Amino acid sequence: MRKIVTLILAVASISGFSQVKQDTTKKLNEVIIRPYFSSQPLIRSTGAVGSISLNNITLQSPGSLVPAMNTIPGVRMEERSPGSYRLSLRGSLLRSPFGIRNVKIYFDDFPLTDAGGNTYLNAIDIAAAGSIDVLKGPQSSIYGANSGGVVLIHPQVAGTDSTRIDLNLSGGSFGLFRENIALAKQWKKYQLSIVQSYQRSDGYRYNSAMERKYIQVNQKWEYAKNASLQALAFYSDLFYELPGGLNAAQFAANPKAARPAAGAIKGAVEQHSSIYTKTVFGGVTNNWQISPAFKHVISVFATHTDFESPFITNYEFRKESTIGVRTYVEYEKNTDQVNWKFNLGLESSSTSTDDKNYDNNLGTPANPQAFDKLRAGANFGFANLNIDISRKLLLELSASGNLYGYHYKSSYPVVVAEQKKSFDLQFMPRAALSYLFTPDFSARASVSKGYSPPTLAEIRSSDNVINTDLQPEKGWNYETGLRYQLAQNRISIDLTGFYYHLNNAIVRRLNENGTEYFINAGGTKQLGIETSLSAWIIAQNSTKFIRGLLLSNAYTLSHFKFDDYFNGTTNLSDKDLTGVPRSVVVTGVQILLPKGLYVFMQHNYTAKLPLTDANTVYAAKYHLVQAKIGWKDIKIGKTNFEIYGGADNILDQKYSLGNDLNAAGARYYNAAASRNFYGGLAAHF
Repeated sequence: MRKIVTLILAVASISGFSQVKQDTTKKLNEVIIRPYFSSQPLIRSTGAVGSISLNNITLQSPGSLVPAMNTIPGVRMEERSPGSYRLSLRGSLLRSPFGIRNVKIYFDDFPLTDAGGNTYLNAIDIAAAGSIDVLKGPQSSIYGANSGGVVLIHPQVAGTDSTRIDLNLSGGSFGLFRENIALAKQWKKYQLSIVQSYQRSDGYRYNSAMERKYIQVNQKWEYAKNASLQALAFYSDLFYELPGGLNAAQFAANPKAARPAAGAIKGAVEQHSSIYTKTVFGGVTNNWQISPAFKHVISVFATHTDFESPFITNYEFRKESTIGVRTYVEYEKNTDQVNWKFNLGLESSSTSTDDKNYDNNLGTPANPQAFDKLRAGANFGFANLNIDISRKLLLELSASGNLYGYHYKSSYPVVVAEQKKSFDLQFMPRAALSYLFTPDFSARASVSKGYSPPTLAEIRSSDNVINTDLQPEKGWNYETGLRYQLAQNRISIDLTGFYYHLNNAIVRRLNENGTEYFINAGGTKQLGIETSLSAWIIAQNSTKFIRGLLLSNAYTLSHFKFDDYFNGTTNLSDKDLTGVPRSVVVTGVQILLPKGLYVFMQHNYTAKLPLTDANTVYAAKYHLVQAKIGWKDIKIGKTNFEIYGGADNILDQKYSLGNDLNAAGARYYNAAASRNFYGGLAAHF
């Protein structure tokens, strides 16, 4: 077994995996992405972009984005328990113990990340995503404050003059049940898409059940030859339990256990530790092509979340409301030799938070602890210039000016009048280029500045103290890369190298009672290599028994170190960045067989990773193997059916997918599910 794994790693060290979004009306070699305003072939992109198509999402086990997201090199997504997501792009999860930091996320051109820097990605059901693009590295130039990258989620759309109804039912181990219905209708000038889903699970561990109810409506109306109006709205009702972290002895004795009581602090089951969120999100975009060369786009959006959480040390009620606008104008001019495009715009949003904490008395709110109100404002203007010379050299110059600040006031236990904290205007440039040497081979390089202010969840964390000393983190990122695509996309290779020097890195700390707080901890030096490979060993539509054989692979090497970082009097400079494995390898094989039969297999190797800033404790490396077998194109009347079944963690690895870093009491481990199975039925009308 060890020799087989070593061989896989050796092959992976020169390759990787990048899943691509394809327009099914075009040939396979026309892989199109839209990272910076305009669509472009992936081979000409100036940045490191990973894309996940709808097919790649559905190949994975149902109900979670984690396996699909982790196939992109440089991306690490975790799920501490069902429904509890954490996401990192090229960096540490130090800032995201109960959510997502450092990353800006957009859903169909609307910011899902609020002005306070928080993103309720777990509110969205996996069925809502038609495809996902991941822009790795700082993108503050046109997407506002972020130091890790940007995720663009695109909803499913119908084809021209078509109607589609999809029904999917699945179930599996640990009480998993999932149902979703998708309706898409396309008229000549109007498009409607409705997604409804329900998912529940008992969870592998005690106190790790989850339930999500979700409905989404997406509309697009071309009300004039040169103008369209698009609207998106969703409602999500999510509940999930928090089993809590275990120390090494507890993890070894019974990984299914929830966090037990310790002294005066009660356990997770006793305190009914869990999270309830109800989220309403909506946005409208108007796209007006004023002339062949001039376009204006404006989006307005709003969201409201009711958050309730009986936690081990407190019972929290939080109401959050966001309203915002994003708009830009575009001017484009094309000549025989030079095509250029200029965008100028702004994005402005405001988020208000009403936060109340009480003692938690066995799952019931008791005596008050702290009542605070905060309001964050995130505003930036941006400009982007795209110059395409002879359809070979592509230059992109962009920049933004970012203003961020927040207000806060307290009414309990001490009344504090409203105070204001503003950060200096930050100028965030990005310069990038790519050159197409041949139709199959390109090179690229970029330099960009990242900027990420503290989020409201870090300024007022679970210790209920408003930390006005917390400063933004920022730094410069340098990267270069090569891409190769064989005709008809038979082989696609991508190689990226980067160096990111981050200052004022924000790091999580825990008090003895398990409440958290954040500090600025010097900086980080992040040197990394990402490679990806996908190759059709046997071309699709082959007349052989094997109608197609696709090999894919992703390799991530992260040489990330703390820089000028002191914890008290202890110098932690040059220590490995907490929560980041040195290497990750993901290898996949997809086999197409006659009559719509298919087989999918995937192996994920994750190296050991440090659990403390001092690197005194490491989580062990692990190998995850999953497989799925399905039968498509089962036709009964006018309806196409698909049946499938699969297994996860086939090797029954004992590992933690979502470690609590620098945890008090050494409670680092959140055990992931053991070997488990699933099956399902899909119908396409």
